[in-house]
Amino acid sequence: MNTYLWVLWSFDALIALVVLYFFFVGLADGSVSLDNMLMWLLILLGIGGILLIGLWLRSATILWILAAPGLVYLLFLLIVIIGKPRWN
Repeated sequence: MNTYLWVLWSFDALIALVVLYFFFVGLADGSVSLDNMLMWLLILLGIGGILLIGLWLRSATILWILAAPGLVYLLFLLIVIIGKPRWN
């Protein structure tokens, strides 16, 4: 159970790093502005809260809140890369 929790937490941490990357790139190019800063801060606070609460409670259920959409998006990317669909 402990290894399962750490794998799930690591996947969530990777998702958090991707979100942080997009946040800082958005700050650099101006797409993250005062108009949408509250939305970005709520997203970052939610992701950080999931990571910290999941680690504090040692609960895989909490960590699945972030991991499930991440896995679905990863599956979508794999289908697009492997299948090479036509978008028109």
